[in-house]
Amino acid sequence: MLEVLHLSKSFSGTRAVQDVSFQALPGAVTGYLGPNGAGKSTTVRILAGLLEPDGGEVRLDGIAALDDPVEYKRRIGYVPEQAEIYLHLTPEEYLEFVGRLRLMPERLIHQKVEGFLEVFGLQSSRFKPLSAFSKGMRQKILIAGALIHDPRLLLMDEPLSGLDVRSVILMRELMPKLAEAGRILLFSTHVLEIAQKICDRVVILDKGRVVAHGDLRELLEGGGHDTLELLFRDAVALEDPSVSAARLAEVVALR
Repeated sequence: MLEVLHLSKSFSGTRAVQDVSFQALPGAVTGYLGPNGAGKSTTVRILAGLLEPDGGEVRLDGIAALDDPVEYKRRIGYVPEQAEIYLHLTPEEYLEFVGRLRLMPERLIHQKVEGFLEVFGLQSSRFKPLSAFSKGMRQKILIAGALIHDPRLLLMDEPLSGLDVRSVILMRELMPKLAEAGRILLFSTHVLEIAQKICDRVVILDKGRVVAHGDLRELLEGGGHDTLELLFRDAVALEDPSVSAARLAEVVALR
């Protein structure tokens, strides 16, 4: 189980995350949702061990991230929002490099690299440098790199960004399968329609604070909502988008 306990983080005196607490359970996909600037990416970067919190604690299966960072990071895979990747390497070289960093056997590395390249349709590009790849192709390699060592916890910050329709559908099918095998998945996204289809639980963040969390079906039924979008609107006090759309249309039509 992933436990996030009273997490806080500030930048230049501005609170990005304020007293955030939630759990992500094995066997479930947990959606981490919120408007731009709500603190989602900051939280995920803390969970990935890339930022140190000002306060609070993160535990994975009882292992405290700050007390034993090596063991904690050994158990996680991370798909960042921005593609941080070595562009001079080929996809094969990059994934082999990640596998060796994870101390995986060479035989297993090669088997997995072949499988990833095949499923993601990248075999014909295996000898090209990643600098020649599109954003979506690079995103596939980032996802493969996060999965190659079979992590206990998979952290995904907008993992569908730039992916083609086929790959989005593939990821939509893959995430529940990974969870069903007992892994812990935290999925940060703005795409509420996809989140509703694949998430078992949700955490909704607004202005750095948790405003709703729990089993998605229970939250929908308890609030009398038919969709995650309606639940999200109420949780973050989002104004009726039709009003904003009408105002924008007026601005566009100004002469």
